[in-house]
Amino acid sequence: MTANKKTSPSVGSIAKIVAIATLVSKLFGLIRQQVIATAFGISAVTNAYTYAYNILPSFFLVMLGGINGPFHSALVSVLAKKDRAEAAPIVETVTTLVSLVLSLVTVTIIIFAPTIIDLSGAQLSIETKELAVLQLRIMAPLALLAGLIGIGFGTLSAVDSYLLPSISPLLSSVTLTFGVVCILWKFGEQLGSPEYFQIGAIVLAGGTLGGAVLQWLAQLIVQWKAGMGTLRLRFDWRIPGVMDVFRIMTPAVISSGMSYVNLTVDLLFVSGIAGAAFAITTANFIMLTPVGLISNIILVPFLPVFSRLAAPENWRELKVKIRQGLFLGALSLFPLTAIFMSLALPIVKLAFERGQFTIEDSQFVASLLVVYGFGMIFYISRDILVRVFYALGDGKTPFKVSIVNILLNAALDYVLIEVFNFGAPGLLAATIGVNIVSTSVFIWILHRRLNGLPLVQWSKGIGGLVIATILSGLASYGVSQGLENTMGNSNLLLLLIELSISSAIAIIIFGLVAMQLKLPELDMLTGRIKQKLGR
Repeated sequence: MTANKKTSPSVGSIAKIVAIATLVSKLFGLIRQQVIATAFGISAVTNAYTYAYNILPSFFLVMLGGINGPFHSALVSVLAKKDRAEAAPIVETVTTLVSLVLSLVTVTIIIFAPTIIDLSGAQLSIETKELAVLQLRIMAPLALLAGLIGIGFGTLSAVDSYLLPSISPLLSSVTLTFGVVCILWKFGEQLGSPEYFQIGAIVLAGGTLGGAVLQWLAQLIVQWKAGMGTLRLRFDWRIPGVMDVFRIMTPAVISSGMSYVNLTVDLLFVSGIAGAAFAITTANFIMLTPVGLISNIILVPFLPVFSRLAAPENWRELKVKIRQGLFLGALSLFPLTAIFMSLALPIVKLAFERGQFTIEDSQFVASLLVVYGFGMIFYISRDILVRVFYALGDGKTPFKVSIVNILLNAALDYVLIEVFNFGAPGLLAATIGVNIVSTSVFIWILHRRLNGLPLVQWSKGIGGLVIATILSGLASYGVSQGLENTMGNSNLLLLLIELSISSAIAIIIFGLVAMQLKLPELDMLTGRIKQKLGR
């Protein structure tokens, strides 16, 4: 029973809101990364920040405070069944209890910051370690803020308020960008001095913390206006619904923690490679800007569809929808794979090569972007298949696979980095290897559970798209090299012209080859694009 008589928005409108907000947030995140790279390049400051932020603060913000995170999902599932008079005490009690726990976590991080940095940065230089410890202590309250932000996401989503939760992360990007721009303006000609880097390290950490504070306050105001609780302290865990939230939240938090273990292992293996952590983060931002948007556009509409088709009598249609999700992902990402792998260096040069970010930095990041480009399809395919398991009411299989992935990831890290000395690209290759294995395992389990998937038919279609990707990538690279030889790419305008023409060639050739495959998903995708353009 709910007192809220307002009609809930459709899945399509929710997906549209999330997609637009995600695009805006991703673009602001990319701008933030560009400003940081311009100000500090690949240096001790940015590498220290990567370790200090990614070890714990990022984990808390993404896993606990993010959309679809444990706090968000648990609160939505419980509050959606309550009216607002019942919901407010639940929100206040959960907020109180979570704040107590995460306050203790915050104090623990501050006290044990050096030990935490050593766990994943054992081979960092002394200077980088000291900066990382300083930054981690400044950002320690993000553990508490992440929990509050996650609660805010869930609370607002339960009352059908999606825009602010989706777009509020850009407040962090704006705050951090503003702080770095102030540093650039203040120091002027003194860029690169010891004082500049020391203050820069503090600004990076402080700006990240300040952005999270603004994000939480923005949510809190809307939450109060919606009548979904205040900052009142409540300790009565016996209120109906409170324990339901924690029963859903606890296993999800543990499952999310598996990715933190993988990240710690990854950072440990590259801690001896100067600047590797920040270079990986920079390449990751380029990759995630389009992939994050495409992932949300595909996953958000398909999640309720998978759930509605979970009963055995609907499995035939479920298989069709699984194919649609996988093929729409491939049709969207394979052209980007061709572009990222063939045009990695000019992409990085256009996006980052200015100020303290040198040509050597561009070459380093470009080598990583090539690997990221290869692995994008496995990233989104794995996520689509995991959602199918959740729709079938099976959260244990993805959890078990994630446990095995920790061991596999560590083994591949060791072989590719320590044995074959592939460096930072080897780290990304190990992650892709894990995603390939996970995707294969999930498909095989679903093949058996759903009484057979048309794997041969699917393989032929995907194989044709792979050929289209290879041909478009080769053509794109050839055009890029021809343009460089004839007109050069010594300034931003020439780089932009080179990328625009070469990328267009890749997309056109991919589309022409893909059309010969006569895939129904291609018709679906082009139909949606025409519909959007027609509006």
